[in-house]
Amino acid sequence: MTYKETLFFVAKCLTISLERKNRQEIEARLQAEEIDWEAVVKVSTGHYVFPALYCNLKRVDFLKYLPNDLVEYMKHITDLNRERNHQIIDQANVLNQLLRKNEITPVFLKGTGNLLEGLYEDIAERMVGDIDFIFSKEAYPKSIAVILKDGFRSVYKEDYIFPHFKHYSRLIKDNNIAAVEIHKELLKEKYAHEFNYSLVYKDIQEINEVTVLSFENQLSLSIIANQINDDGFQYKSISLRNAYDVFLLSKKTNALLMPSKFKTLENPLNCFLAICYHTFGEIPSLEYNKTRKTEKHLKAFNKLLLNETKRKLKSTELFIRKRLSIFYKCLIDKEHRVWLLKRISDKNWQREKMVQLGVKKAKQNL
Repeated sequence: MTYKETLFFVAKCLTISLERKNRQEIEARLQAEEIDWEAVVKVSTGHYVFPALYCNLKRVDFLKYLPNDLVEYMKHITDLNRERNHQIIDQANVLNQLLRKNEITPVFLKGTGNLLEGLYEDIAERMVGDIDFIFSKEAYPKSIAVILKDGFRSVYKEDYIFPHFKHYSRLIKDNNIAAVEIHKELLKEKYAHEFNYSLVYKDIQEINEVTVLSFENQLSLSIIANQINDDGFQYKSISLRNAYDVFLLSKKTNALLMPSKFKTLENPLNCFLAICYHTFGEIPSLEYNKTRKTEKHLKAFNKLLLNETKRKLKSTELFIRKRLSIFYKCLIDKEHRVWLLKRISDKNWQREKMVQLGVKKAKQNL
């Protein structure tokens, strides 16, 4: 199986609980015993959908077609993720109570918000990193103070932190499973005027005693988080974790109409829907507005899927662009400039770079 074939196979597997056509196609392929399971594991773990893959195969009784040792491994990883998510939900509920007690209402975002609202049939399906929530600009400083007072601290040991536009530095607390990101913005500075707290707060919803975005705004953020914040639009790529959320949310709100409510974000949103529509097997709830831009984006997406060398070159190109962007910000912004000066004068950072360049040998722990 090529990378593209494997990606599309995994994607369709994520829909078989809800889509009969894909369920019939996947079962026929499983019965034919033509699956490269090593490739499937590699792609699904790389896209953080390994537990979701297991849960969907289990729900439709397709695990009988898989090698026994693989089923055991998938079950083990999924059980671990379920336990982690139980702890994340408990931690989020404690934070929710703490902040509300201080007259602050956190709006939970992304994976944690999805878990709290019950988007998944099994909470083990979603792999979650941090607990993300957003506040108004007025409540933002107070929320930081409350959480720091509760015993949270920065994940970074250095006394200098890269200036973040969207959120405060990631925070951790002893005996807590997840780090916390306190947001004041949802997107990079260039797009923040179009999708922000003021917009999403108008139709927030309360589910299970926590506040989350409306389903339409959850759908938008699931796409934007990949397309804009993680540069998926520039990479011409798909994140199956985000795409799976988009698929589930497309059952709760009209995905086709959503992009037209934006201006600069309309094309990136529509292009991601286009990729999802084709990758998941032309599911009606993921239909998109076909334009010259979406078709051009799809063509580039498919070309990159077939050429690993080009994918790597694209990654290198975007990495260089990001570094140049940081240097540019250092020229025009004092906060970034101070960070850079502290960074390059850090002895530990200097040593790390010399090891990477092969000038020095890494220290060995005895």
